[in-house]
Amino acid sequence: MGKKILIVDDEPDVARVLKVRLTQHHHEVVVASTGSQGLRLAASAQPDLIILDLMLPDMDGIDVCKRLRVDSRTSRIPIIMLTAKSTDKDEIIGLEMGADDYMTKPFDFDVLQTRIKTIFRRVTDATPGTESKNVLKSGKLMLDGDRMKVFVANKQVVLTALQFRLLKYLMMHPGRAFDRNQIMDGAWPKDCTIVDRAVDVHINGIRDALGACADYIETVRGVGYRFRESES
Repeated sequence: MGKKILIVDDEPDVARVLKVRLTQHHHEVVVASTGSQGLRLAASAQPDLIILDLMLPDMDGIDVCKRLRVDSRTSRIPIIMLTAKSTDKDEIIGLEMGADDYMTKPFDFDVLQTRIKTIFRRVTDATPGTESKNVLKSGKLMLDGDRMKVFVANKQVVLTALQFRLLKYLMMHPGRAFDRNQIMDGAWPKDCTIVDRAVDVHINGIRDALGACADYIETVRGVGYRFRESES
């Protein structure tokens, strides 16, 4: 079944090609040529995915991503950054701002389509009703796998779909230390290519969201990370 996808890109040729190809895959496509227009459409159209260019005429795509993530109406919409910038630093900055994936121009549509399928599969895997009741608790922290919600001291906190998946993976193995490769193997879809520093970026994002429970995710020097032993 097709999804609704918002393209935010000021290059008419790129936007046109993406719209045609995605429509051929039965997706409904909405196009914005500026960051401000993209923000408005994201809030009103409620797309299932946003493909966001980094270089926009009115504001930086990083700023657009940041605003999408702090708006409760758009905070959980997956974002793929599509940009001409190709350094690891650029990718890390994009991930830090809340992007779920990052691709550089020129791009291969088949690769992009694979990334899109991966994101939709990831979201489906974490959608309420797709698994048996799964509630994980530790101290003031509770993760509800059925409703895809996380609470700290009974107050809901917002995580991206990938951050939710990563936190759940660690919480399912309290006290066990994982290196970055193990975390990527366990929490990332198998066909998703990322840099290993992305693990650190998402861990930091989870810690920021957890606030008072940030120290529940412990850094293991020389290894990676672990979720602390569950409290009784």
